[in-house]
Amino acid sequence: MSSTAPETTQSGQIPGTRRSSPRTPSAGPPRRGTRAHRLLRAAHRATPALTAYLAVRGTGLLALIVWAHRRHKDVWPILASQWDADWYLGIADHGYAHVLGTDDNANNLAFFPLYPVLVKAVAVLTPGTRASTGLGVAMAASLLAAWGVFAVGNRLHGRRTGVLLTVLWAAYPVGAVQWMGYTESLFTACAAWALYAVLTGRWLWAAGFASLAGLTRPTGVAVAAAVTAAALAHLIRTREAGIPRLQPAAAALLAPLGWCAYLAWVGLRLGRWDGYFAVQRLWHNELDGGLRTLHQVRQLLARDATPQLFLVLVTLTLLASVALLALSAWDRQPLPLLVFTAVLMAIVLGSGGVYFPRARFLLPAFPLLLPIAAHLDRATRRHRALFLATATLASAYCGGYMLLVWPAAP
Repeated sequence: MSSTAPETTQSGQIPGTRRSSPRTPSAGPPRRGTRAHRLLRAAHRATPALTAYLAVRGTGLLALIVWAHRRHKDVWPILASQWDADWYLGIADHGYAHVLGTDDNANNLAFFPLYPVLVKAVAVLTPGTRASTGLGVAMAASLLAAWGVFAVGNRLHGRRTGVLLTVLWAAYPVGAVQWMGYTESLFTACAAWALYAVLTGRWLWAAGFASLAGLTRPTGVAVAAAVTAAALAHLIRTREAGIPRLQPAAAALLAPLGWCAYLAWVGLRLGRWDGYFAVQRLWHNELDGGLRTLHQVRQLLARDATPQLFLVLVTLTLLASVALLALSAWDRQPLPLLVFTAVLMAIVLGSGGVYFPRARFLLPAFPLLLPIAAHLDRATRRHRALFLATATLASAYCGGYMLLVWPAAP
């Protein structure tokens, strides 16, 4: 098992993770094609995970199309241009608001800029509408995210666990959001590759991905916290070992840069230091220490005789996430993974905002699924297949219900 605070060796490697064979002295300097060759090899190793991911999400999409046809609904706008997707497309088309305003749930400065900037940039190079471009960007990001999820699982527990972790992430109850014009897939891609970079001692890459995560969603601060905590722990452990420390020190400083830069920009745009937090107050997203979350859970499970099915699903997902976080700590997951999931859950559960999207907000917390993936790795092939098939079908049903029956945003 990996330690809670992963140590590094003289080469910057984290013990308990697998490393590639060292280059022999006779190998000479790296050839020009070496990096591309390593990338192709890594992509080939991830092929089973990406194939399984496409199979799970393809099953969910097919079920959604059939269900929508029977209900005489059009799938395209649901996936590409409704709810949050509409906000991001508006930002790509018209930019951000210049004033705070007083209307509730109406200021687009609450939405971080990386995804709409990518949509606007890619739309210049591709045919079709901005909505189709946004959906294409989200789907491409989902594949990068699935690859990153596999890379983390493979690094910690081997290839089969990496594949299983990817399948479990694909079969998340609200996994349909991964193929919508939303930011969850892009954010998960940034988070997964940041965590993988930390696990492999690539500190500047970790800081770069953490900064991109901080430009994608407000919860990007969880990725920054993970990278910074791991870098500071590395510096404390190696202060007398003679190991180069410039890169981890730089990573600790640079990881929060994207998140801080956007908050600072909003403050300058609105002419007040707390501009972003003022916007969040208009959206009723202040932190309340989890009081609203506890109230909703108690209301749904103890007082409401006929709770709505989707809210029950959200509640069960939140409770399961708390249990999985405790199990992850018991399994002594590496420090960056624990910090990332703990901070992300603290933000999601501690928010006083709307309750129903919270299962979606936890979609990027894929390290919570590692205990399940590791257990499935040890299970028999029959039980493993039965569990994954059930999870895939349940995810397809939950996704269809969320998008076609539930009357509000996912």
